[in-house]
Amino acid sequence: MSFIWFQNNSITISQTVIRSENLPANFDQFKIVHLSDLHNKSFGHNQQRLARKINKLQPDIVVFTGDLIDSKRAGDRASLQLMKELTSSVPVYYVSGNHEWWSGKFDALEQSLKAAGVHVLRNEHAIVEKKNEKIYVAGIDDPAHNSEGFAEREIAKKDLIHSLEGMEEDPFTILLTHRPELLSLYATFDLDLVFAGHAHGGQVRLPFIGGVVAPNQGFLPEYTAGRHELDQTQMIVSRGLGNSIIPLRMFNRPEIVAVTLEVVKE
Repeated sequence: MSFIWFQNNSITISQTVIRSENLPANFDQFKIVHLSDLHNKSFGHNQQRLARKINKLQPDIVVFTGDLIDSKRAGDRASLQLMKELTSSVPVYYVSGNHEWWSGKFDALEQSLKAAGVHVLRNEHAIVEKKNEKIYVAGIDDPAHNSEGFAEREIAKKDLIHSLEGMEEDPFTILLTHRPELLSLYATFDLDLVFAGHAHGGQVRLPFIGGVVAPNQGFLPEYTAGRHELDQTQMIVSRGLGNSIIPLRMFNRPEIVAVTLEVVKE
């Protein structure tokens, strides 16, 4: 039992460096913490165990890529407590996952998140500035928001187009999205960096194989964790923090992803 508790409650930190020629000079060493798929799970009283680990990393921003709550569990207290803990010290940018929409309670959650100071991105972008230079953080709703029967890829494409409207030409652009399996779509927009979740690390991870199963990808999924690259677009997939339909993780501990941006110097 102690092994199972450890696998599902002991938080690991994965650190990676993203290098780009397109990154403005003042954003060299800019730190981003990526979280996903909390599913209203608690890590200590008032989320202090999780919040302490995040704050110790001293991020410039935190991004959260969906499934903050769980459609099969009542309540959002643990989720909102984490957001309140984080926004007291760092800007937080958030996009929805499928569970927010399946719960039927997204409107109320959105208002609570905004009241807590979270930047809720709904098919739109925000500007992050540092010493007179800027990057863009775009975010799209999970395709589950559309109940009219369109293909998820087409829903995401439409939302992505809308989120990028009004940007300057060729800026460094980060996309927040729940769905990693749509990387081939994101790459057609020449995005610099994509953050995604949804796959829960494949739920069970095996040596030399990786994740075993993931929603919308099935068995032996391609995008469950870590860094992936297609054309000029790099994608970071979080293994997530909580559980949902499958209640246990194995060899796949809850994850905080810490990303440092670096300018490629000529």
